[in-house]
Amino acid sequence: MLTIDQARDRAQDIVARAKAAGADAADAVFADDTSLDVSIRLGALEDVGRSENAELGLRVFIGQRSASVSTSHLSSDAMNELVERAIAMAREAPEDAWAGLAPADRLLRGAPPQLDLDDGGAVSPEALKEAALAAEDAARAVPGVSNSEGGSASASRSVWALATSHGFCGAYAATGYSLSASVLAGSGGAMVRDYAHHSARHRHRLEDAATIGTRAGDRAVARLNPGRLTSGAMPIVFDPRVGSSLLGHLIGAISGQAISRKTSFLLEALGTQVFASGVTICDDPHRPQGLRSRPFDGEGLPVSPVEIVSHGMLENWLLDSASARQLGLEPTGHATRGAGGSPGVSTSNLHMMPGMEPPETLIGEVERGVFVTELIGMGVNGVTGDYSRGAAGFLIEKGKITTPVAEFTIAGNLKDMFLNLTPANDLEFRYGTNVPTLRVEGMTVASG
Repeated sequence: MLTIDQARDRAQDIVARAKAAGADAADAVFADDTSLDVSIRLGALEDVGRSENAELGLRVFIGQRSASVSTSHLSSDAMNELVERAIAMAREAPEDAWAGLAPADRLLRGAPPQLDLDDGGAVSPEALKEAALAAEDAARAVPGVSNSEGGSASASRSVWALATSHGFCGAYAATGYSLSASVLAGSGGAMVRDYAHHSARHRHRLEDAATIGTRAGDRAVARLNPGRLTSGAMPIVFDPRVGSSLLGHLIGAISGQAISRKTSFLLEALGTQVFASGVTICDDPHRPQGLRSRPFDGEGLPVSPVEIVSHGMLENWLLDSASARQLGLEPTGHATRGAGGSPGVSTSNLHMMPGMEPPETLIGEVERGVFVTELIGMGVNGVTGDYSRGAAGFLIEKGKITTPVAEFTIAGNLKDMFLNLTPANDLEFRYGTNVPTLRVEGMTVASG
C-alpha cells in the first residue's frame, strides 16, 4: 500500500499529464485499500479473504465537454494511455453547461483537519478468527438459540487522494474494523434470526466480542413465536437500528440532483418546517474517529459541521458544484467521488439530535402500537413521499413492549411522518447515520 504522500503524488501526476496533453482542466482520484475478512460458522473456520486494490480515476474537461476514465494499471505507459483515452472521449462528449471543477476560491487551503481516522495497526487472521469465534460462541450460548449463520470479523485500511488542476491536492488514510454475529432461534418453519454488529475506526474501540454475540442471541430469542397484528392506524416506534433509514430518505430528497431534476417530495421545502419543532438533524464530518469523517469533500472543498434541519426547519440542500451551478447557489461541501464518474453528494456522520424523553417514556405513552426492529423491501417513492415497507418487531400494549409480531406493512407519507416524529434521548454513535429511538404518530399498519 502506498503512503499518503505517494498517493497524493499519483493523483497530482496524472492531472499534470492531462493538462500537458491538452485538457483545459482535470481532476483525479487515487484510492488504495486492503482488507482482511474472516468468517466462521458453528465454531469452524468458513472463509478467509484478503483483497488489495489500487485504482486511479481521471476526469478531464475540454471546454464544457468532459469524460471520466479509471484504471488499476498504474505504470507510466498506462497513465499516458489513460490520458489519451480520456481526452479523446471528452472531445466527442456532449456539452454540459453545468460541468466543471469546484470554484477555485472555495478550495480548502492549508493543512486539512486531523481526525484520527487511522490507527496504523495491522491485524492477523488468527486474531480476527479468535474475535469471530468469541462472538459466535457467546451468541450460541444464549438459551433458545438453535443454529448459527456465523460470526465474522474484518480489518481494512485505505488511502484516498484527490488532486485538481486549479490548485487542490490532499490525501488521508483511514482504518476500519468490524465484528458481527448472526444466529437463529426456534426450529423448522418457525425459525427466526437476528444479528448484532459493531464497527470502529480504531480496533481498541470495538465492543467486546462476547457483548456483541450475546446481544445477537438475545435479539433472536426475543423474536420467537411472532403473532399477527390487527390492521389500523397507530403509532410506530422505530428502533435506532432501522430508524436511521428515515434520514436516508430525507437526504435523497434534498440532494442537488433531486432538486435540479424536480424529482423530490421536498422540492419547495427549503426554509420551511418539515419536521416537528423538537427535531434537529446535523452532519459532522469532523467527528474524531467517525465512521464517515473526512477532512475535505470529493471536489477539494472544506467541510464543516452543519445543521441540515434546525428545530424542524429545513436549512440546506446538499450540493456539489454542478448542481449548485444549475440552481444558482453555492456548493455545500457534500460532494463525494469514486474513481469513476462525476461527483455526487453524500453526508458524513449524519445524526438526529436526541430529544428530551427517555425511550421508556416515548413507548409508555403508546396505548397500542408497534416497536419496529426490522424493515423489509424498499417501497418508498422519492417524488411523492409515499412510504410502504414490510416490517417486524414487537407489539406495544398500554405502554409496554409485549409480544413479537411479524409479516405486516407500515405505510404513510414521509411529509406527514417527519412532522409527526418525536425523538427519544438515547442517541448513540454506532453507525454512519445515527438516530435515537423515534416515535411516529398515525401510521397505517396492515397485517400480512
